[in-house]
Amino acid sequence: MDNLLTFAITVFTGFFAITNPISNMTVFVSLTQGADKITKNAINKKSNFIAFIIVTVFILLGKYIFELFNISIPAFKITGGILIFFIGFDMLQSKQSNVKTLDHVHVDEDIAVSPLAIPILAGPGTIVTAMNFVANVETIQIFMVIAIFGTMSLITFFTFKLSDHIVRIVGRNVISVIGKIMGLIIAIIGTGMIIQGIKISFDLIAS
Repeated sequence: MDNLLTFAITVFTGFFAITNPISNMTVFVSLTQGADKITKNAINKKSNFIAFIIVTVFILLGKYIFELFNISIPAFKITGGILIFFIGFDMLQSKQSNVKTLDHVHVDEDIAVSPLAIPILAGPGTIVTAMNFVANVETIQIFMVIAIFGTMSLITFFTFKLSDHIVRIVGRNVISVIGKIMGLIIAIIGTGMIIQGIKISFDLIAS
């Protein structure tokens, strides 16, 4: 039971850092600026639902994808760790993808799919993180990962829903600081994945 609790906390922390609802909230505000409340709610629901479905598919089919492309778990952990590390490093350097700094977006429900669902909510970092959590684990842990990501999707949904109020109260500077902290956590998670991959490759798990 203690192992499952530790696993759940680790998964939640990893997903919270990589999906970063607070930081992504400013993206949502920017992309939906000028939209009416009904349109914002529709975009919010659609983007989070699509992101949940995408990540769930990768969680459930991750092992089959490994087998289909003959991907070893150590290779996946090392490569995924490097990718996640650089995502966190970019966040620490305050670098953002061009898709997050769009100045002119036609506000309709299409932005719920791209860029909100893909790649902001269910980008490569989120997918790699999810697949890493379910690599070489039991069935109960796989469903725990799905449930925890579903919880994160709900948190993101309510964060987006209250986005205008939160930005006014907290301020963009505080949100920027939170983004940097999340970046540090993501970089540490990536480093941990690399270490795990090396340990598995050289059979050093017991050390």
